[in-house]
Amino acid sequence: MVAPRGRASGYTGYMSVFSQIITGSLPGRFVWADDVCVAFATIEPAQPGHVLVVPREETDVYYDVPPHVFARMANVAQIIGKAQVKAFHTPRAVLSILGFDVPHTHIHVIPAPDQESVRTVGAKAASDSELDSAMSALRQALIDLGYGENVPPDMSSPRLSA
Repeated sequence: MVAPRGRASGYTGYMSVFSQIITGSLPGRFVWADDVCVAFATIEPAQPGHVLVVPREETDVYYDVPPHVFARMANVAQIIGKAQVKAFHTPRAVLSILGFDVPHTHIHVIPAPDQESVRTVGAKAASDSELDSAMSALRQALIDLGYGENVPPDMSSPRLSA
């Protein structure tokens, strides 16, 4: 079942693919978790290390996300961007909020070697080993930067304790 566009959290007839990843119904590779949001690998990365910062509360469009949640998501995206620069030796990381494919707000955080390499349209699926390697490097960079308390002990779970 596809949710009608514009539905915000509380719509009970649909659970987005991101909500299913967060609840463990679908697999994910997590690099960040807190009470407000999570960050996990996209299966079609523009660059190795490309992740999505997603609020735990399902909301279709970013301007309907409560301000305190959106502020936390932006803060987490900044932290992850710093870790991406460290882990992937890129000059910067970039953000985008698109939301056309999945009706659950998400911020793309992409390591950016240059402007042309961060296009999400036409990105190809990465292999399991490529995703595992990139997420392991990013998780370690987050730990090295002092954010280990938000790196889940198990990459496949958004929980902070075993």
